[in-house]
Amino acid sequence: MGKLLVHIITGVENPSRSVLGFLVAKSAIDDGNEVTIFCAGDGVTSLHEITMNEMQGVGLGTLADHINSLKDKGVNLYASGKSAQARGISKEQLESLGFTPATPNKLVELTFEADRTLVY
Repeated sequence: MGKLLVHIITGVENPSRSVLGFLVAKSAIDDGNEVTIFCAGDGVTSLHEITMNEMQGVGLGTLADHINSLKDKGVNLYASGKSAQARGISKEQLESLGFTPATPNKLVELTFEADRTLVY
């Protein structure tokens, strides 16, 4: 199977698009692929516990359900530390949700390691 990187750059401004990215990642894992998620830019705006529980895409389920499933399956979850800081989200908040704060360099590294990259 393959290695997929899902780069989430859409957040609360478009819940369906953001949640779809996580659902696609979950589907890829269910099919036996190795998946990594990297949230950056506005993609980090959904990384609040309250937002995750409330945010859902049209017919796509809640963000919290998808993220919890991905964590249970061992998916590596990263979030841009700079994007989070600029939006008032602390390193501790990211970590409490299972996300590792990361730099743009980490995104580049993950991109070159992946067989394919999807951006939502």
